Amino acid sequence: MDFQWRIFLDSLPALLQGARTTVALSAAAIVLATIIGLFGGLARTSKNGLVQGGISAYVVVIRGTPLLVTLMFAYYGLPSLGVLLEAYTVGVVVLAVNHGAFITEIVRAGIESIERGQYMASRALGMSSRQTMVFIVLPQAVKRILPPLTNESINLLKNSALASTIAVGELLRAGLEVMTWKANTFSPFFGVALIYLTLTLPLVWLSRRLERRYAVLT
Repeated sequence: MDFQWRIFLDSLPALLQGARTTVALSAAAIVLATIIGLFGGLARTSKNGLVQGGISAYVVVIRGTPLLVTLMFAYYGLPSLGVLLEAYTVGVVVLAVNHGAFITEIVRAGIESIERGQYMASRALGMSSRQTMVFIVLPQAVKRILPPLTNESINLLKNSALASTIAVGELLRAGLEVMTWKANTFSPFFGVALIYLTLTLPLVWLSRRLERRYAVLT
């Protein structure tokens, strides 16, 4: 074992700087992914066959393609088409588009879990389809969506490490640079693992709390 406390402590400033980038990258991506997922989930339950088919194709393609492949294609492939984006922007967009597909299915499942009788009752009261969705269905679906959405946020945070492959200066990239600089593997990567654990534990706690609350409400 090549762990050394001195190297571990010396690596912390660089790792914490990388962690700040990881948090910013993940936060931006989860906000964008949630927006994509919300509209995607609504589109998946649409009666418009063209809209539903388009979103279904997006979900199938993204869920069937490794995130790393999508990331590499966007960063190295798009410039050949004249699309030039910074590595950080590519990381945010690809993470959002990828996890947006999974959130789309979460939102769709949440909407479809609401009893059909509630749709019929609201329409019988004279509410439009849009009013029914906004005032009756979505408020109930949200509490069912939140726990899996929190789990998806955890997955996104961990998957943000793949942005290191396109030179985004996030936590894993910082660990790799310290490893090369110090010629030591265990010490900096112990710090990387510890910081990832510190970042994910609050989300794990929130997910479990939401799951318990949802169980009580139902």
